[in-house]
Amino acid sequence: MDLKELLYNHLTQLVRDRDPYFATAGHFFVQQYIYQQLQQWGNVETHEFLVGGKPHQNLILHLPAASSSQKPPILIGAHYDAVPGTPGADDNATGVAALLELARIFATEPIKHPLQLVAFDMEEYGLEGSSAYAAKLHQQQQPLRLMISLEMLGYCDATPGSQRYPSPLEKIYPNTGDFIALIGNLPTIPDLRCLSRIMRKNGTACQWLPAPNRGLIVPQTRWSDHSPFWDRGYRAIMVTDTAMLRNPHYHKQSDRIETLDLDFMTGVCDSLAKAIRLL
Repeated sequence: MDLKELLYNHLTQLVRDRDPYFATAGHFFVQQYIYQQLQQWGNVETHEFLVGGKPHQNLILHLPAASSSQKPPILIGAHYDAVPGTPGADDNATGVAALLELARIFATEPIKHPLQLVAFDMEEYGLEGSSAYAAKLHQQQQPLRLMISLEMLGYCDATPGSQRYPSPLEKIYPNTGDFIALIGNLPTIPDLRCLSRIMRKNGTACQWLPAPNRGLIVPQTRWSDHSPFWDRGYRAIMVTDTAMLRNPHYHKQSDRIETLDLDFMTGVCDSLAKAIRLL
């Protein structure tokens, strides 16, 4: 099967109501599906954290580097929960599907850095899963080469005016929503430049934005699992189709597979894999 077909097959399993409180069966099904998929490539660690006294789980696959060098790991994460009443195709089944395929790609052909591939829970309830995991790594003084958050990778609209921005970014960036965005804190600027250059070279339209002061100047830049890592001083990047600034189905019942551009999503996943390999 080619990458597009593999991603589509994941989406057919992941796209369903899966809020951890109001769609517990769907949430459990998706959690088990991710666990089983990651388990093909190694032992999956369950990182348990409490929210309101109730346990929740992040799922972590550790992949070794190509050689036995002591390089710090690259963490690639995507949240698997969704808001109540939406099947969450773009938000964030696309990110999880890409995470599962990156696990396959990098398990088959390891890269220079060890990898942590993390499926986060409870993003929609205030980034609880990623906050707990970032706190754990920080407490253990675990260095990271880079954290990459996969946050909505499948919606594309080449119509002029389809892309919106928080002011004044509309003066700088294109108004057509046919690109993937990379948003990182200031220490990631060399990585933003490197990743965007390689992704463009592989045919994926890409824009990048450095966010100073932990993204507090433009709050929309903080709306995913990278921001707890910014707050802990880690280098972190969000890869996104810009969510509600482009996708009219954001957090709605209409966020379904048929609204996605699977060719766009496949290109993003493929070019991102090639770019991460060269970090």
